[in-house]
Amino acid sequence: MLARWLLAGPLDWHGLTEPESSGPDGPLLALVGATATGKSALALDLAEELGLEIVSLDSMQVYRGMDVGTAKPTRAERARVPHSCLDLVEPSERYDVSRYLADARAAVERARAKGRRCLFVGGTGLYLKALVQGMFAGPPADPDLRAGLVARARAEGTLALHAELVRLDGPSAARIHPHDEKRIVRALEVLAQTGRRLSDWQHEWGWHGRAGARRPLAIAGLALPADAHAERIGRRVGAMLEQGWVEEACAVRATSGFGPTAIQALGYGEVLALADGELTAEACRERIEQLTRRFVRRQGTWFRSFPEIRWLDPRNATARAEARAVLEGSGRALSDS
Repeated sequence: MLARWLLAGPLDWHGLTEPESSGPDGPLLALVGATATGKSALALDLAEELGLEIVSLDSMQVYRGMDVGTAKPTRAERARVPHSCLDLVEPSERYDVSRYLADARAAVERARAKGRRCLFVGGTGLYLKALVQGMFAGPPADPDLRAGLVARARAEGTLALHAELVRLDGPSAARIHPHDEKRIVRALEVLAQTGRRLSDWQHEWGWHGRAGARRPLAIAGLALPADAHAERIGRRVGAMLEQGWVEEACAVRATSGFGPTAIQALGYGEVLALADGELTAEACRERIEQLTRRFVRRQGTWFRSFPEIRWLDPRNATARAEARAVLEGSGRALSDS
């Protein structure tokens, strides 16, 4: 019974990658980094040079119609290199990591049928972790139990529930922010349903179900100093607003509407507030920039769990060559030279 509560683990890569370059168990190729570091442009160049297809590693680019606000690759860019895991669902639909794993597996299989490999590109650390280590999905949600826990969180405050989690499942509590209601509720829900701590389940469920195992990686990351990054974020937010972000958000709201996952996309709540006259243009832009800087810090926390990442400064003239070397397996030689 418990077996059906678990994901099949990370992607079953056996036989899904081309043996000519790195064997059927070759490394997962990825280019990652926080928002506004230039991943998309570099990924296009590298994919063209190396004959790769791109698989988005972005939890919000899966939504149709949310193009400007998620910096989704354009039609012209997709014409240069095949892209997958974009425009999969309507914004009204719920999308999660288990669905992403299935979609990513399908993308890898399609590429393999054409004799090509995939380059995963994006900034969603949770998805990267799931690809590499697998993910415990837990038992199906119990609506009554969850509703009760949510009600308690609203009445007692998330700090009270987090304190309970500290007592019952310390390792999970250490990873979950005291104000993260959703994850606190889920951890308590799993404990109540299975009688076991979420941290115990997660420890056991690694690569192919083996604790602590990881998928080999060939992964380059782009990172910038804080000041330079903040400047890029400011330019990016301004450009998005000029490109019709407000109109895009209003169109989504008027058609499919935003579901509980899509509405979490960075900045969409703020541009809707601008459209409704609840924020001035200046306040909207400042708020989105502030939220983006905060989001970048959270992305950094995810990526710190991957010591394999070779971090590069995208401003350096050598960044492209170094990233290519990482993907081709010679990153160590470059770092030692």
